[in-house]
Amino acid sequence: MKKDIHPQYHKVVVHCGCGATFETHSTSKEIHAEICSMCHPFYTGKQKFVDTAGRIERFQKKYGTSYIKKTGKEPQP
Repeated sequence: MKKDIHPQYHKVVVHCGCGATFETHSTSKEIHAEICSMCHPFYTGKQKFVDTAGRIERFQKKYGTSYIKKTGKEPQP
């Protein structure tokens, strides 16, 4: 194996957007995350829908229910 070709591997602190921090190992000197296990909906059980600029409403307005495959069955409420 060649010597001195591997990057430095050291302990770093990861800073999340929610304010949580934790320590890990990385070749980076600093890590900033938008979401972590403390604020992720899968782990917290709280589901958030982020609708930027009404994308869902625009999609439904444009396509309505025509994008759903017609099966002859009425959807169950």
